[in-house]
Amino acid sequence: MAKIIIDGAEVDVPPDYTLLQACEAAGAEIPRFCYHERLSIAGNCRMCLVEVKGAPKPVASCAQQVKDQRPAKDDTLPMVFTKSPMATKARHGVMEFLLINHPLDCPICDQGGECDLQDQSIAYGRGGSRFDENKRAVEEKFMGPLVKTVMTRCIQCTRCVRFVTEVAGVPEIGATGRGEDMEITTYLEAALSSELSANVIDLCPVGALTSKPYAFNARPWELRKTESIDVMDALGSAIRVDARGEEVLRVLPRLNEEINEEWISDKTRYAEDGLKYQRLDRPYLKRNGKLQAVGWDEALADVAMVLSGDPAKIGAIAGDLACAESMKATLDLFRALGSPNIDCRPDGAKLGGARAGYLFNSTIAGLDEADAILLVGTNPRIEAPVLNARIRKAWLRNDARIGLIGARADLSYPYEHLGAGPQSLSSLGGFLDVLKNAKRPMVIVGQGALARDDGAAILRAAASLPVTREGWNGFNVLHTAAARVGGLDMGFIPGQGGKDAKAMLAGGVETLLLLGVDEVELPAKGIVIYIGSHGDKGAHRADIILPGAAYTEKSGTYVNTEGRVQYGRRATFPKGDAKEDWTILRALSERMGKKLPYDDLAALRAKMIQDHPSFGAVSYAPGAAEAFDPAKIGGDGALGSAPFASPIADFYLTNPIARASRTMAECSRLAAERSAAKVAAE
Repeated sequence: MAKIIIDGAEVDVPPDYTLLQACEAAGAEIPRFCYHERLSIAGNCRMCLVEVKGAPKPVASCAQQVKDQRPAKDDTLPMVFTKSPMATKARHGVMEFLLINHPLDCPICDQGGECDLQDQSIAYGRGGSRFDENKRAVEEKFMGPLVKTVMTRCIQCTRCVRFVTEVAGVPEIGATGRGEDMEITTYLEAALSSELSANVIDLCPVGALTSKPYAFNARPWELRKTESIDVMDALGSAIRVDARGEEVLRVLPRLNEEINEEWISDKTRYAEDGLKYQRLDRPYLKRNGKLQAVGWDEALADVAMVLSGDPAKIGAIAGDLACAESMKATLDLFRALGSPNIDCRPDGAKLGGARAGYLFNSTIAGLDEADAILLVGTNPRIEAPVLNARIRKAWLRNDARIGLIGARADLSYPYEHLGAGPQSLSSLGGFLDVLKNAKRPMVIVGQGALARDDGAAILRAAASLPVTREGWNGFNVLHTAAARVGGLDMGFIPGQGGKDAKAMLAGGVETLLLLGVDEVELPAKGIVIYIGSHGDKGAHRADIILPGAAYTEKSGTYVNTEGRVQYGRRATFPKGDAKEDWTILRALSERMGKKLPYDDLAALRAKMIQDHPSFGAVSYAPGAAEAFDPAKIGGDGALGSAPFASPIADFYLTNPIARASRTMAECSRLAAERSAAKVAAE
């Protein structure tokens, strides 16, 4: 630790702290535009100027470290002043310069009310300007369907440039020109292609980059803000849902250092308009080949009738977005009915058994320590973009060696391609030595490797790699479904003699209950009961539709890929006559004479924790807490020769909410055009 005096108070801080960080540790507020904790230091806005005793002029506090400060001639500690006349005058001057060309169009700017420039100009600026020359104007740039540009407002802080280059790993934004002619733009003015591109909106301290779908929709003080959890992938990113009335207007990231830091994917942010379209808002029964709207009493009576037959001929499958409460109610109901035919793996993934065999055991934050990573049957850039950014950070900061077994892809960092299929697991060559010699090695197995006939053998082969150390378990499974780990934790898998999802979808049962299952081929025969929020594939096939609530319309429990239990909170109410999924099953159980023992959400969660204690460890990732025995992971069998294929064909259209979104449809169209475009070398 190093000692330094800030505004007359002596503080101890790490010597590699910048002066800005040291000042904030001492409780002093330092304005800034270009500086950001997760980006490299640019030092080009000069708003963070402070006075350092002995320095002839103000010092940019973001660009100097504590260890570089020299003591005074009388050997007193270095002294920094954040509120001295010199620092105050310097900030007045910087703010005056920044506003020379700013259009001052706050009343029509979407950043209004959330603008750093507004806040800091009031707190640290002068009362007027001495410049009366004409302001410059900059032509607008095209950055795709997500990011709206008003580049005349840009103050050239370069946060967006540094983010896409350093964090996203897709350097598509840069600066052209010099001095007054400097402009921030995309190369060839093409749409941004990164799955994390819209984070530049949050980073922009002014109104130069704003949300295009949200443009002119609302002011921040009109919105009701609800902290919740993302379900577009299995990371469980922390989000904030902003709603006005019964409509969700935007989704923003929340800070969570252990999962998403402060980033979210474009799908998480912009699929929210899919909550308005293709909604199921009333029960339906199929009569004479056509769906007809009915009341709840009639719909539940029909469901009770078709589920009251032979327990061996009824089954239930949970989809990718199902909350733990709905799966628990389904599990309890089918156990009461005597049916062992339940499954939470509609894609056929060979997962189950020991908990460490299906978790991301190293934890997501553990990626920051990794120095060797083997990816097996996964493309994390489209399966979990925020996690992919963590892997890139491990490559940048730890010089981590990365190997890939599977289809070649642009992952935004260099890697060694070790093969296309499972046979490569037994012939890693020099990369096996890399794993053996690494201090924090990891293997990440994706659903592209597990959702196949030899998935259990692949799982065991990956678990047998030398990636465990004292206090470190480097075996990880990367899920793509928000519901999967919660279902496995509560045992939502076939019981003794029960049929799995593959068998049920092939026609192994006469009546099938679907909890939002839309991503697989559904049986052509038999009776299908669909509980869900959108009119997607499952609803099109269904004989009985019971409208449920979307993830923003219910308080639900989700367990992320690392086994962390988190609570999503209701931001709006279900549409029309739709109800929360577990309440539908509770009403159905009473109708069938198998009344479930809970009448409210608190009682349901208490029963869930009582029966499955892991649900009581909220916001806790088990990591390497459990003993790891590779012999108990996966199963025996021969490894196939077919190459791995990603379970995600289109990143923007992976679930019913995203497929109903017009914004995601436009993003998907542009992505298809990019992949089809030929370059000169071809």
